[in-house]
Amino acid sequence: MRRAHRVRQVINYVNLSTPLGLFIARLGRATTRRGERGLVYAHGYRIPFPVAGAFTVGNVILTKHQDGYLTGSLLDHESRHATQYAACVGLPMLALYVLASGLSLLICGHPASWNLFERMAGLDDGGYPRVTPWWTRSQG
Repeated sequence: MRRAHRVRQVINYVNLSTPLGLFIARLGRATTRRGERGLVYAHGYRIPFPVAGAFTVGNVILTKHQDGYLTGSLLDHESRHATQYAACVGLPMLALYVLASGLSLLICGHPASWNLFERMAGLDDGGYPRVTPWWTRSQG
């Protein structure tokens, strides 16, 4: 494991975001296993919220899909979210993310397209559309 991944892993455990992610995985009856980059993969998550192919809490990536879903650009995207938890000192990331989603909804009607955290994690890598702000759309 790279040193940066280990540092992120420790920070997210100490700031309680990874323990929260493990708790959510347990509540959602997901199967957990160690993944790449110091991450924990939680497959088979059964709670229908949030509506996403995958989401990250601390160093835990949760998905309703089975093992093997977290690869390539999606894994890169979710790994960047884990780094964001470390940068936001853990749990404040949740409130900041909700705020950013609300602002994105106001700007373009989509919770991710103008969400700062999703943009920094890579919209394309996360499978999100690039919706233009409402004020730039032509009236028809």
